[in-house]
Amino acid sequence: MSKKAWIIFATVCVLLLGSLVAYSNSKKVNVGEVDANKIQTTSEASGNIADHVFGKPDSKVVLVEYGDFQCPGCGGMHPTVKSVTEKYKGQLTFVFRNFPLTQIHPNALVAAAAAEAAGLQGKYWEMHNALFEKQDAWKSASVKNRIDVFTQYAKALNLDVNKFGTDIASESVTKKINYDLAIGKKINVSSTPTFVLNGKMLTQDEWGDPAKFEALIVAQLKQNGIALPGDTKE
Repeated sequence: MSKKAWIIFATVCVLLLGSLVAYSNSKKVNVGEVDANKIQTTSEASGNIADHVFGKPDSKVVLVEYGDFQCPGCGGMHPTVKSVTEKYKGQLTFVFRNFPLTQIHPNALVAAAAAEAAGLQGKYWEMHNALFEKQDAWKSASVKNRIDVFTQYAKALNLDVNKFGTDIASESVTKKINYDLAIGKKINVSSTPTFVLNGKMLTQDEWGDPAKFEALIVAQLKQNGIALPGDTKE
């Protein structure tokens, strides 16, 4: 991309991302009939973007995280979540839903949009992980700098940067974030991270201790007759 094209691209992103924030904060979504404990498929309300699922997509045990990419607690919990979900990826369904706390985390909404935009090119979890693992590099960034940072992440993932720039500020991505927020608010999510395991919202005491967190997941797997990794039982 030439220097001139890059400047135009960055300027457009600044304008579009400003619109994204305004649109996201004002748009209301009706999720009255939505079952928050079920995996969400594509719908007009969600911008035709389904839940992002890691692991076994049809498991009887589902862990949902309502998270904010700029949240220090979410960033601190990320290594544990990544480790546990990777360990039990053949047994557990893990879903991440956006819950950006924009009043205290000014870059959280755009970070969520970056993850969703990457998802439209098949790289959701790669961007999700990069945003958490490099949180210190962008959490205090200015509007211009955060665009540069997120675009560099997109390049590193071999994404089409022009499409990424368009998608990050698209109506579909904005709808998806608002949809996730609405579901979270419906079940009284008020802070991040919030974890829901098979319909039960975990307390901070439960998820804040890595050993307790994993033990709760293992207990649910056993309760549902799901063999653990390495278990040779039929």
